[in-house]
Amino acid sequence: MSSEKILIKGDKKKTWQKYCGFLDLSLREFMQIQEDLLMEEIEMVSESPLGKKIMRNQRPSSVAEFRKMVQLTTYDDYAEFFSERREDVLAEKPCSWVHTSGRSGSFKWIPYTKRAFDKAVDMLVAGFILACAKKKGDINLTGTERCIHNLPPRPYFSGEATFGICQRFDFRITPPLEEAEKMEFQERISEGFKISLRTGLDMIGSMSSILVKIAEGFSEGLQSKKFSLLKLHPLVLLRFLRAIIRSKINKRPLLPRDLWTIKAIVCAGTDTSIYRDLVKYYWGTEPYEYYTGTEQSFPSMQSWTKKGLVFTPYCAFLEFIPESEWLKWRDNEKYQPETVLLDEVKPGENYEIVVTNYYGMPLLRYRVGDLITIDSLEDKEAGLKIPHMSFKSRADGFIDIAGFTRLDEKTIWQAIEDLGIPYVEWSMCKDYIDGKPFLHLFIELKDNDSPERIQDLLHDNLKAIDPFYNDMDTMLELRPLKATLLSKGTFDRYLQEKRAAGYDLAHLKPRHINPTEAMINDLLRLN
Repeated sequence: MSSEKILIKGDKKKTWQKYCGFLDLSLREFMQIQEDLLMEEIEMVSESPLGKKIMRNQRPSSVAEFRKMVQLTTYDDYAEFFSERREDVLAEKPCSWVHTSGRSGSFKWIPYTKRAFDKAVDMLVAGFILACAKKKGDINLTGTERCIHNLPPRPYFSGEATFGICQRFDFRITPPLEEAEKMEFQERISEGFKISLRTGLDMIGSMSSILVKIAEGFSEGLQSKKFSLLKLHPLVLLRFLRAIIRSKINKRPLLPRDLWTIKAIVCAGTDTSIYRDLVKYYWGTEPYEYYTGTEQSFPSMQSWTKKGLVFTPYCAFLEFIPESEWLKWRDNEKYQPETVLLDEVKPGENYEIVVTNYYGMPLLRYRVGDLITIDSLEDKEAGLKIPHMSFKSRADGFIDIAGFTRLDEKTIWQAIEDLGIPYVEWSMCKDYIDGKPFLHLFIELKDNDSPERIQDLLHDNLKAIDPFYNDMDTMLELRPLKATLLSKGTFDRYLQEKRAAGYDLAHLKPRHINPTEAMINDLLRLN
C-alpha cells in the first residue's frame, strides 16, 4: 500500500480523522468504545480452550460481570501454551508470534492476530503523524522521509511493527530493513549514519537510551585526533563544513543536530522522559514518546503537544489497580486487587495497568507489570478530554534498564552469590546520576572490599547470567551499576529499629528489589 493511499491522497482532514480522531473523543465516548470492543472480545474468545480456562467456563454478559468473574492474570497463566506456540488453544489463528524479554533471560512469546497487528500499525501511523505535527490537524508526514531506526529486530514486537509501517509507507530506510536484520547492532547503526551523512536524514526511530549513547559517541569521535575532514566524501565534507559553522555560531561543540535537521524523533523505552532533554540537546528535536509493549500494543501516546501521554481506546481494554490495592497485593500475593476504570482514575495517583486484548488476542485482565501516574484528566488548552499518564516504574519485582533488560530478584541474587564474597544482606533499586538510570546496589559485606571491585565483578556476573544485560553491554557499552558498601551492622540496626517500632515480620527488612525511598534513606541513616 502506497503512502498516497495511507495519507488519503493529500486530504489532511480525512487523514487526521482516520488516525488521530481518537483525540477528539469525550471520556464517555472513549468508555463506550472500550466496552463495545471488550464485549466483542469476550464473544470471540469464550469458546476457545484458553478462553474457557481463563474465564473458568463462564461467559460474562457485561463489563461488570467480566471484572467480577475473571481473575487478574500474569504470563504464568499462559506460559505453558505460549512457550510452545500452540495455536490450537487460541480463538483466532495468529499472523505472527512476537516476543519480549522475560524472567531470568527467557523470552515471553505473544501471538498476534492480523486484525490486532493491523490496528497496532494504525496507531503507529498515528504516532508518526503526531510526532511531525505542530498543531491539531497538521499533517507534515509525507511517507517518503529518509529514516534511520535502531529498534530491536523481528521477532521483537518493535521489529514487526517497523516492518508493518514500512509496508504502508515509502520511507527511505537506511540501511534497508532486510539488510539491517542481517547486521550486528553496532554495524547497523554505523552504516545507517554513514549513509545519512550523504543522503540526509528526516526521521529517527529509536530507544531513547540508545540515541543518547550514539550522540555521545558521535561527539567524542568528532573531537578525536583520528577524525579528518580531508578523508570525507565531497557531499559529506560539505555537510560537515556547514555543521561546523553552525556550532561555531552557537559557541558549542559540534553535535549531531548541526549535521541534520530532524523532522521527528520517535522514541520507545520506559526511560524516555529521563532522556528527553539530552535527546533534544544532541539532536535538536524534542522526542515523541509512545507507551508501548508487546502485550498491550499502544495503549497511550503523546498528542501533538508532547505533554504527557493520552490514552487510546482501540488497542486494549484498560483497568487500573490503585496503589493502595497494589500495596496490599505486594504484602500478600494471594490477594486479588480491586481495579478502577479510566473514568474513575484520579490525577496525581499511581496505578498498576491491567489490559485485556481485543481482536481475538488471548490476554484477559493481564497485569503488564507497570506502574503509571495519572498526570491530568484532560488538557483544556489543547481541547483534549482524555486522561494523560506517564510511566513511573516496574510494579512486578523487576528493574528495567535502558529498555534492554528486566532483571528480577532471582537473577540479581544469583549474580551476587557468584561473587564468592561473604555478605550479610543487600538491596537494589533503580537510581539516576545526571539524568541517566543505573542499578544501585546497597550491600553489607562481612569483610572489607572496594565498591569498584564489587561493581566490576557483579557487572560481569550479570552479563554471564542474563543475555539481555549482556546485549546492553555489547550494543551500548553501558555499565549501569553502582555499589554502595554499608558499614557492618547496618541491616541489623535497621531490623532492630523496625522491630522496636512495632513492624510485623514481613517488614523488618528492606526489600531486595525496588526498596522504597524511605527504606534506602533509613539504611543510609543507619550506615
